[in-house]
Amino acid sequence: VQLVESGGGSVQAGGSLRLSCVVSGYTTRSYCMGWFRQAPGKEREGVAAIRRDDLTAYTDSVKGRFTISKDNAGNSLFLHMTNLKPEDTAMYYCALRRSQYCSPEPHDYPDWGQGTQVTVS
Repeated sequence: VQLVESGGGSVQAGGSLRLSCVVSGYTTRSYCMGWFRQAPGKEREGVAAIRRDDLTAYTDSVKGRFTISKDNAGNSLFLHMTNLKPEDTAMYYCALRRSQYCSPEPHDYPDWGQGTQVTVS
């Protein structure tokens, strides 16, 4: 399985970014894809997740500001981030879990991308 993120960058507070993740090399009818982030000195945390049937979940700090989506084939994952805050600064990773249960725990996801940096000033 390969996951490749893109779309990170530096923005001012209040700005927007759209992250993308191309997912390939897997075949499963049940899956959950998630976005996680890790700031320097902090643990990796779940940001948002989406199931094959498009059920979504968000961590409280991004609700109303971030939107997770995917294409119908499950080959691309997106995270549209608006009203960005300095505390959103982190490396953002996409991850895949071959289960319909979208766990918020990073250790439940065996497949990861390399990450894309988001910096909000």
